[in-house]
Amino acid sequence: MVLVLIIGDLHVPHRSPVFPPRFKNLLAPRKVQYIFCTGNLCTREMEEYLRSLCSEVHIAQGDMDEGRYQELVALNVGSVSFAICHGHQVLPWYEETALIALQR
Repeated sequence: MVLVLIIGDLHVPHRSPVFPPRFKNLLAPRKVQYIFCTGNLCTREMEEYLRSLCSEVHIAQGDMDEGRYQELVALNVGSVSFAICHGHQVLPWYEETALIALQR
């Protein structure tokens, strides 16, 4: 079984001073095989922390991430295809047609 952690909008330290300890206690190195992050890590330290958990970390650009990552990340895990983005680039918000345009 492959375990995938999908996470995003951490905003550490801007909105929370630390990664929530109750959640952090659930994560141990090599417990998950893939981490997909939808952005807004905000610091290199948060990226390094995620990379300490597993070697397959894929991060999409958030609007608070200073241009370090790709806007859209597409990859395969086994026979399943994934594409992740932060969502700030999907305009107008809540419009299905905007999501469809990004999908193409």
